[in-house]
Amino acid sequence: MKNIRVASTPTIKRLPAYLHIIEAAAREGKEYISGTVIAEELELEPIQVRKDLATTGIVGKPRLGFPVAELVQAINGFLDWNTVHNAIILGAGHLGTALMGYRIFPRHGMHIVAAFDSDTGKIGTKINGVPVYALPELKERVRKLQVELAILTVPSSHAQQVADLLVDCGIQSIWNFTNIKIKVPPGVIVQKEDLSSGYAVLSVKMRLARDAAPEE
Repeated sequence: MKNIRVASTPTIKRLPAYLHIIEAAAREGKEYISGTVIAEELELEPIQVRKDLATTGIVGKPRLGFPVAELVQAINGFLDWNTVHNAIILGAGHLGTALMGYRIFPRHGMHIVAAFDSDTGKIGTKINGVPVYALPELKERVRKLQVELAILTVPSSHAQQVADLLVDCGIQSIWNFTNIKIKVPPGVIVQKEDLSSGYAVLSVKMRLARDAAPEE
């Protein structure tokens, strides 16, 4: 059995931001980077950064920091971003189209190999290089393309129905971009992405900044 390292969800969510800074340091030719430098960039406490990085198994060196090349590999390995994951998109609308064109995904091992939609005007075409198929082809394509992950961007009214189809096709990981909570059997992983929550946080911060601004 592998030695599985466990990390909290907040730690996992911070690791990509660390990786972005560390990769920039690598491009600049730096051999080491300190937790303090990363913390300052992200307005975090250095001890928090060091604790987060410890979950990847990397060990820093006194007065030098963390070896950049090894740290990039450690984070990618922990996040499983050095493994290829074939993915499909259900719903080739505006959001689905944007995700198909997001170039960061392939860099992190996620390859969107197909999309599915009910719009006959889209079926048989390619969007950002991704072929679009009809829903009745789902099971066959999932098997042939060895799909691991399904990204759900259909209208919310169809989300549960499409999720049921995905489970029936053997999909065990769903990234849910709809605004409803889908029900799945035990063993099926669902990650809900709530875009409105992110906007809510941003909106409140803007209001607080506006209220704190001196009156003219």
